[in-house]
Amino acid sequence: MEGGLWKKELVLRFVVLAVAVVNTVQWNGEGTRVGFYSSTCPRAESIVRSTVESHLRSDPTLAGPILRMHFHDCFVRGCDASVLIAGAGTERTAGPNLSLRGFDVIDDAKAKIEALCPGVVSCADILSLAARDSVVLSGGLSWQVPTGRKDGRVSIGSEALTLPGPNDTVATQKDKFSNKGLNTEDLVILAGGHTIGTSACRSFADRIYNPNGTDPSIDPSFLPFLRQICPQTQPTKRVALDTGSQFKFDTSYFAHLVRGRGILRSDQVLWTDASTRGFVQKYLATGPFKVQFGKSMIKMSNIGVKTGSQGEIRKICSAIN
Repeated sequence: MEGGLWKKELVLRFVVLAVAVVNTVQWNGEGTRVGFYSSTCPRAESIVRSTVESHLRSDPTLAGPILRMHFHDCFVRGCDASVLIAGAGTERTAGPNLSLRGFDVIDDAKAKIEALCPGVVSCADILSLAARDSVVLSGGLSWQVPTGRKDGRVSIGSEALTLPGPNDTVATQKDKFSNKGLNTEDLVILAGGHTIGTSACRSFADRIYNPNGTDPSIDPSFLPFLRQICPQTQPTKRVALDTGSQFKFDTSYFAHLVRGRGILRSDQVLWTDASTRGFVQKYLATGPFKVQFGKSMIKMSNIGVKTGSQGEIRKICSAIN
């Protein structure tokens, strides 16, 4: 008899605990999750992918910029599409964002989705999905993107001035990533996204045209090539950060660092600094890099996510409702 009562009490306690867990999940249930639009707009992800694919077919150089735009969005106010808002004083007008490209890709995907599922899918989610698809269409592995973000209502240009920069030391980069909940390995992995990225010549001109001497970490045999593709008269010209492999998502970016052929100072120091060199060596292998990149992207895409009443679903991505 006592055993039966004990079992009933145990079951009752389990039910109470289960209800408490469910209530907790529901209370936090507006966070991101894979398949958030599976019932409300089941074609959303396929529309984003086909749109990105169409644009990349016309202009393969857009893959890197779309990935970069997502990164710049997440590092300022979280992944809330605040970087997409147009107007005076917005993030789009800040120095680090003046060279961003791919806004038309996101706008195109948004217009197609709105025609099918009005007021359902956020611009923040579209940007996150487009970044994933840009990587996959460039040869990277896919990953499941948690969705359910809301769009932010605030965009302040001055806040974008704290974005990781081309001359940041490893210590500075670690600090900026740590502030966003990302560790040193995430830093090196996400820097690997530069395999499909570009840079303006002015961002590294002081490394190759310095009256006090060129950057000693640069392979001397690489200098003539850099000066050829980046003459001093063309500071805004953009060049590949992964020489010879700009349109392929691979590990040659890391191989270039080992050879002293990193384009940006912030990239090359990942090899010269002992605290990050091990990760560069680790991800010279293609398989581990591609797998880990997706994991780090999921972490990054959940920085400062807005849900519920914290944000909105914009009708058009360049303006708040």
